[in-house]
Amino acid sequence: MASILDLLTRGPTVSVELWPPRTPEATERLRQAMDELSQLRPAFASITYGAGGSTRGRTHDLVLELHVNGTIVPMAHLTCVAHARSELEEILERYRAAGIENLLALRGDLPAAAAEARDGELVHAIELVQLAKARGGFCVAVAAHPHGHPEATDSATDLDHLAAKLEVADLGITQFLYSADEYLRLRDALAKRGVDRPLLAGVMPITGPRTLTRMAELCGVPVPDALAREVAVAGEDLAAVREIGVEIATELCGRLLAEGAGGLHFYTMNQIAATAEICSRLGLNAPN
Repeated sequence: MASILDLLTRGPTVSVELWPPRTPEATERLRQAMDELSQLRPAFASITYGAGGSTRGRTHDLVLELHVNGTIVPMAHLTCVAHARSELEEILERYRAAGIENLLALRGDLPAAAAEARDGELVHAIELVQLAKARGGFCVAVAAHPHGHPEATDSATDLDHLAAKLEVADLGITQFLYSADEYLRLRDALAKRGVDRPLLAGVMPITGPRTLTRMAELCGVPVPDALAREVAVAGEDLAAVREIGVEIATELCGRLLAEGAGGLHFYTMNQIAATAEICSRLGLNAPN
């Protein structure tokens, strides 16, 4: 199985995020997504990890399934909150023993029932990166927030923290973007801090009005007024909303690639068709 860092040396990549299913309906959506991914052939798929490890077993199983099938390189999400250090060491050892090379190290969101991370355990993503690197054999990615982390006190401190993470990690993946300028500002700000790690640009295609709400929930930043108006004009015409989303994302991705983005990482919510159409319009049917 390949290290994602090695894949990036071949040129810009296309990758996707998948969710482990929790219901029969979600299982069916994932099955359909896997069928569509066999045609798209992304460089890798990152597999999410629920708050406090709530999808721990499902994440592990899906990562291993992709690894064993050998069709898509998996990247396992791993969070440090609500986990003892010994639990994280056990998870890392299981992945390493199974031949899993790629991780996305996150602080993670606390589950609703937990007031705070356990005393004395890892509480920041950089600590998890350091732990994974100490175990050896892992290519580790970290999250980057173009709008700033929701809990950041100021942008300069937030950028300093991100730069520190990227000093020990191998690459960054941004939260989804509204414009290429957001990516370029972040990349330039990191470069001024001496960071030269690959930075993949996150993209979430709009497939319906709910996607806009989800975007605001995930990043904590309001949807741009012009985009919200365009979707509102389409109203309940879901085909029209989807076409707006595909057109906007295709234009965004085209500029990101033209500006030298290391790759495109699609937040799919296990719906691959829009991502596949965007890649087709850009001539990226089989990027790696």
